[in-house]
Amino acid sequence: MGLSGARAYTNINATSGVENADPHMLIQMLVDGAIEKTNMAKYFMSKKEWAKKGQHISWAISIIGGLRASLDIDKGGEIAINLERLYEFSTTTLIEANSENDIEKLDSVLKVMKTIKEGWDGIRQETLEQAS
Repeated sequence: MGLSGARAYTNINATSGVENADPHMLIQMLVDGAIEKTNMAKYFMSKKEWAKKGQHISWAISIIGGLRASLDIDKGGEIAINLERLYEFSTTTLIEANSENDIEKLDSVLKVMKTIKEGWDGIRQETLEQAS
């Protein structure tokens, strides 16, 4: 399978995943996407492929923007406020990493997003058990 075939398969797989996902899983998918795009930006930064680095950072910022938009501060209270702060930090740090070509800043974002992912992954099973 060529690269275009692999991309098509990935797109079909991702679309199917979204169609079958519950809201909790959608958030997990967005967090995973932000991590993936930040890792790709890190790779392209290390290869000095600036345009591709910038594209992946922009994509990560857009995904984090989607995560921020999904927050309900009224219902989520302190947890939602803390997530808002983490998303804001991540967005600002990605912008700085892009303009400064700073891999350490990408690593900072990866650390935050992986911590958020661990939290979401940890409560997934609890949520499913409570629903049944």
